[in-house]
Amino acid sequence: MNSEEVYIAEAFKNKEIELTEEQVKQFYNYYSTLVEWNEKMNLTAITDFKDVVDKHFVDSCAPLFKDGPGIKENATLVDVGTGAGFPGLPLKIVRPDLKVTLIDSLNKRITFLNELIFNILKLTDINVYHLRAEEAGRNVNYREKFDYVVSRAVANLQTLSEYDIPFLKTGGIFISYKMISETDNELTAAKAFSILNSKLSLKFKYKIEGSNDLRILYYISKKGNISNKYPRAGGKPSSKPL
Repeated sequence: MNSEEVYIAEAFKNKEIELTEEQVKQFYNYYSTLVEWNEKMNLTAITDFKDVVDKHFVDSCAPLFKDGPGIKENATLVDVGTGAGFPGLPLKIVRPDLKVTLIDSLNKRITFLNELIFNILKLTDINVYHLRAEEAGRNVNYREKFDYVVSRAVANLQTLSEYDIPFLKTGGIFISYKMISETDNELTAAKAFSILNSKLSLKFKYKIEGSNDLRILYYISKKGNISNKYPRAGGKPSSKPL
């Protein structure tokens, strides 16, 4: 392995995630493709190699840290507002058993992801769709189809809950990635959880290399069916949060 590949392996090992050589190379190719395409389109403001590894790749896999909450085997997972693939794609690389769907509203990001996933990384059991969250969440092909829904750096917790929870089966888990310094008022978001027949079931705080920020995962469990009027259309989850 070259020095950059060694850094990738060690960064994950520090969180007690052991990567195979193939997985290390996949992350290295992910980085190389990301920075190449970033020169043509705005995919990420973070381009330094170590920062991408620590703040994107490793951070995306926080549920899989040794002391993390985990993700069950062979689960179906949808990443809503995936952007450059975070966190869904790193989770898929580390856990090939996951059946992953990536959704984003910007078509040029979908073009990047299709090239990366199918032509470079050559992954299977993963789908990429150009969709708006509120449209996909009302579509019978995606609504109530997933064990997990994840979102990272997309919107506040209230708004995200309305976008994301409709994707879940009963008993499914919405994982929201946040930084403590910018985290939402949980008491305010609790109203949205109640309306969406869900509850905050777990919080996991952690740090990553290269950052002093304390980060947190919110695990929100879906208890049962929700009204078909959610998610609301026309940007209402953002302009008029529950």
